[in-house]
Amino acid sequence: MGTTLNILIVDDEANIRRTLSLCLESDGHRTTAVSNPKDALSEASQRSFDVAFLDLRLGSDNGLDLIQPLLASSPWLKIIIITAYSSIETAVEATRRGASDYIPKPFTPAQVRLAVEKVARVRTLEQRLSSLQEELGRTIPEIDFSSANPTMQRAITLAGKVAPTEASVLIRGESGTGKTMLARQIHYWSDRASKPFGVISCPTLSPELMESELFGHVKGAFTGAIRDNPGRIAFCENGTLFLDEISELPLPVQPKLLRFLQDREYEQMGSHKTRKSNVRIISATNIDLEQAVETARFREDLLYRLNVIQVEIPPLRDRPQDIVALAEKLLTFFSHKYHRPLNGFTNEALTSLQEYSWPGNVRELRNIVERAAILCPNDLVDSEYLPNKMISCDPVMRIGDPVSLSRIEEEHIRRVLAGSKSFQEAADTLGIDQATLWRRRKQYGI
Repeated sequence: MGTTLNILIVDDEANIRRTLSLCLESDGHRTTAVSNPKDALSEASQRSFDVAFLDLRLGSDNGLDLIQPLLASSPWLKIIIITAYSSIETAVEATRRGASDYIPKPFTPAQVRLAVEKVARVRTLEQRLSSLQEELGRTIPEIDFSSANPTMQRAITLAGKVAPTEASVLIRGESGTGKTMLARQIHYWSDRASKPFGVISCPTLSPELMESELFGHVKGAFTGAIRDNPGRIAFCENGTLFLDEISELPLPVQPKLLRFLQDREYEQMGSHKTRKSNVRIISATNIDLEQAVETARFREDLLYRLNVIQVEIPPLRDRPQDIVALAEKLLTFFSHKYHRPLNGFTNEALTSLQEYSWPGNVRELRNIVERAAILCPNDLVDSEYLPNKMISCDPVMRIGDPVSLSRIEEEHIRRVLAGSKSFQEAADTLGIDQATLWRRRKQYGI
């Protein structure tokens, strides 16, 4: 069996509905059969379909008139017209309105299977093209998940084990550690790899826009909703949706996401029709969600649902054995991108890379290497093409090193500030008020 598709059958003849259902289900597809346009639109409003077999004549109704409403509900839907009244004119009109194929009655099981196989190939190519366009639109290399660090190795091993399952995954780690890349890799390692992978960055949207982006909306649901929006859940049907920085998910949206995780059901904004969807949720956070639960900023029951499997990515400063390998792979990528003849780093530059504390983690490493690749005119990157803060930095400190408490406090404050989105968040993480944090910054010259 190949790709499993969700197929809608719309035909007013019970025998045709039954025959098509048996044929398609024997090939492993999921079918829903209805006899009229009203029921067809009702089913399409409740779940996402990949293919629709649509009879040209539905009693007194014209099947062609159903094409646009079905496509409005699911823009990716492939519609195959079936009719005993075939003609070149109706075939052209069906195609003009958005149909993908046209099969005359009577048809054979072989014809049906061929039409579905064509649709499956096109749908797979569309999804791959979408992924490729997204990749080409990004200007960063893929993160290499090979690691010599035992903690990182355990995280990757755990991600690989959970990938083939249906379990929700919560990825924890500081900003810049590669949580989005790991979520994408879990998707590629899963049985959903050929289906869509979507990303929503929770802090970037208002509560209203967040709900619309997640669940979709109907035209007129709110000011500015001039057309229907299926939403990311519908777009990612049978695939994976990654919710980045889930701690910032607006409180009004949290119970709706919880319901979806529990029942796989939701409603679009402005609609009372309950829809079903098969989408895996992977989420990520860079803050302590348990603390957010204690301060009533995050629902405890939602945390339990999201945190079925927890994968924690260590910060780059705790992976010193990986820094040089990552830097060299990034340099190779950017040397090709900018057509620069770069072959590596000098020993002095490598020392600076290893001794820096990397508060911005892999994201900061990538930015610094890209900067060096642009500026360096030689074949080896010297320390003069690294930021001054790296050249003058002290070696990375770790708990237990022979240093004073004040030096540890200074370094800890620097790292928390670098990894926080706001001054208030840094103060909350440190457990002090903003005034105290301000005095510490002046004291240490941060």
